[in-house]
This record gives sequence, structure tokens and C-alpha cells, in this order.
Amino acid sequence: MFALISVSIAPAFALLSFFYLKDEYELEPLYAIFRTFIYGALLVFPIMFIQYAFQEEGIAQTPFLQSYLIYGLFEEFFKWFIFIFTAYKYSKFNTVYDGIVYGVSISLGFATVENILYLFAHGIEFAFSRAIFPVSSHALFGVIMGYYLGRAKFSANKAVFSLLLALLLPTFLHGTYDFIIEAIQTQWVYGLIPFMVILWLLSLRKVKVANEISQQQI
Repeated sequence: MFALISVSIAPAFALLSFFYLKDEYELEPLYAIFRTFIYGALLVFPIMFIQYAFQEEGIAQTPFLQSYLIYGLFEEFFKWFIFIFTAYKYSKFNTVYDGIVYGVSISLGFATVENILYLFAHGIEFAFSRAIFPVSSHALFGVIMGYYLGRAKFSANKAVFSLLLALLLPTFLHGTYDFIIEAIQTQWVYGLIPFMVILWLLSLRKVKVANEISQQQI
């Protein structure tokens, strides 16, 4: 059990450390990161309940609706919602890049609990593929969300537009991730590899731009 829990949480902490240390100006306090991570972890249970209820009632069970509504929208909306009502108000959230750190923290809190539950149910042999695909993708959705929430906080004239992008773009990307799996079935890896490459490139671009903007804020 110890080994299973260890391999379940290791990818999340590696990714969180990576994006945390990419902050070129002022590292966020660890207690704030941990608190945000826990908020994300706690989101798993209400979201799973809602998804289960939709499944049992046979509502929105087509591949498209499952991918973009049940998984993409529901999961990203709750992350977005908890970010706005918690991390968005942190006094230490004082640069655009800080939004990325907190967005990744929330997303990886969610992904960690989801990963533990999945590996308990299906076995430790899936740990590597889970780390490369779902855990990493959640972190990258968090980068996109956090970037635009950072822009919203520090760009008053585009705040509403950035807030919407912070929800809609991760929802679209998350839905596309799941739709590739649903559409390609057993050959899903051939669709997800190019998708993940594009997602990494997009996210690293946001990291670079956020640091540049943060430099102007300091």
C-alpha cells in the first residue's frame, strides 16, 4: 500500500515543484501552496458524486457530452470556482505567475486523489501512464487556468474576458483530452501524444509570458 500511495503522489509533487520553481521573482509560501492543494483534493468527492449521478440517470452519456460536459466542464468549473473564492484573495498572490502556481496546485490536488483511487482500483502497473497523461494534463490545465486568472487580477480592463478564458480554455482542452480517448478507444495513445506535446508547448509559453509580465510588476 505504501508503494502504491507513493507512486500515486510522486508525479504530482514533481510537477508542482517544477512549476513552483519556475517562478523567477518570488516563491509563494509553502503553507499557501499546501492549503490550495488540499482544496483541490477535496473537490474530487463532490465531482465524482455528480458524475456518478449523471451516469446512473443516463444523462449526457454520449462521448461528446461526457468529454466536454461531464468531465471537462464539471471538473474545470469546480477548480475555477474554488480558485476564485480562495487563492484569488491571497495577499501573496501579487504577480501573474502566482496564478499559475495556485492553478497548478489546485489541479494537482485533484489529480492526486483521483490517481490514488484509480491505482487502488486498477493496479500499480498503470502508474507510469497515469503520470504521463492524466496527472500531467491536469497540471497543464492548471497552468492555463492560473495564467488567465492572473491576467484577470492584474488587468482590470480585461478582467471579465480573462476570467472567462480561465474557465473556457481549460474546459475545451480537458474535453478534447477525454474525447480523444473516447473516440480512438484502444489506440488513444496515438492521439494523446501529439495533443500532450501541444499542451506542454502552450503551457510553457504561458509560463514564459507570465514571468515576463511579473517582471514588469515587481
